[in-house]
Amino acid sequence: MKENPSMNSQQLFDRSLKVAPGGVHSPVRAFRSVGGTPVFFARGEGAFLYSVEGDRYIDFCQSFGPNILGHRDPDVERVLRETVELGWCFGTCEPYSLELAELIQSTVPCAERVRFVCSGTEAVMSALRVARAATGRAKILKFEGCYHGHADSLLVKAGSGLAGPSASDSAGVPEFIAQQTLVCPLDDESAFDQVMQKHGAEIAAVIVEPMPANYGLLMQRQEWLEAVVAGARKAGALVIFDEVISGFRVAWGGMAERSGLKPDLVTYGKVIGGGLAVGAYCGRADLMNMVAPAGKVYQAGTLSANPLAMRTGTATLNKIRSSGAYEVLERRTKRFVEELNAILKPVEFGATQMASIFWIHPQTQKPIRSLTDLPEGMGQRFGSLFHTLLSKKIYLAPSGYEVGFVSLAHTDAILDEALGLIREAVSELR
Repeated sequence: MKENPSMNSQQLFDRSLKVAPGGVHSPVRAFRSVGGTPVFFARGEGAFLYSVEGDRYIDFCQSFGPNILGHRDPDVERVLRETVELGWCFGTCEPYSLELAELIQSTVPCAERVRFVCSGTEAVMSALRVARAATGRAKILKFEGCYHGHADSLLVKAGSGLAGPSASDSAGVPEFIAQQTLVCPLDDESAFDQVMQKHGAEIAAVIVEPMPANYGLLMQRQEWLEAVVAGARKAGALVIFDEVISGFRVAWGGMAERSGLKPDLVTYGKVIGGGLAVGAYCGRADLMNMVAPAGKVYQAGTLSANPLAMRTGTATLNKIRSSGAYEVLERRTKRFVEELNAILKPVEFGATQMASIFWIHPQTQKPIRSLTDLPEGMGQRFGSLFHTLLSKKIYLAPSGYEVGFVSLAHTDAILDEALGLIREAVSELR
């Protein structure tokens, strides 16, 4: 479908409300956090999205991160078109997943074995199953503000999909399942130590986003991350890094590389499929060899390692490696965020950055590292800014708790255009 000025987002949303819960297939798309009617987009290209009405938006959502090269990168699109002519679902062994797995294994130290799945949720769910099997323990420890997908045991004080003053844990999760999940605040060694002293012998795995990016960009101290890893290992629990967002985005080896820490298991998603539905869990060979058919931990998927996602993933990662993408992205994003901070200051907003990820939030006196650091009413305050930027054809994720992404398609010229539009928006807000 291409843009059609005769089509209207409001009309399409009204129709959607009659067929899908809330009119959407993932909650944040409904604009509940910011109000108003979702924009329906017909196509994307590079740094841009084009609405059904025919308007062009500079897109900083980029499908919530996987489009590190931008929408429809021409080199990846060529591979995708070639693959469609080969087939898109075999349900058999094929060489395409082997190529991608070998690329990851040979370049990421913590990925001694790789298993592909179809989503980040599935990857995390499977990694936890391996941890429970390996340790013979039932409980897991997660951190408040980290989101690890929508598996039952992880929807306990989760991230952005549940964020906001009226948010609660998901209905439909039995209490006895929720009780197997312990929750600690971020950036608090003392609280972590207390939980580990009391429950350490029961905990199969400590799972953490080493760069929490689902409840804002909550940058963690290196010392805290080191304490978490050391504390988990002391108790005999496995360490799982959820790098669904940060993996291959903040660096080739994700936050494991940037922090110098090596988890026992790590989960990936987003980037490794080049924008197609894919996830992976990786880790120590002895742990991963517990997975069927090598071991007794069962996990399967008909669409796992489908040729489309495997070949586009390989093409995406190869282009990242050959183009010096990380240095370019970090330089562009750093300049963009520096200027963004200056522009947003009069309306008391600012931005935090890590690599090519940024987060717009109300100004604070100290870094925002945990949920207790979040400014009051930030969700509502973001709504006004969001809609003013939207009117200037700047598209951010429709929630004050979501982060933004710069892609390789966001050239300096496009970022300058965006800064000019943001400056206009701030002038109107003042």
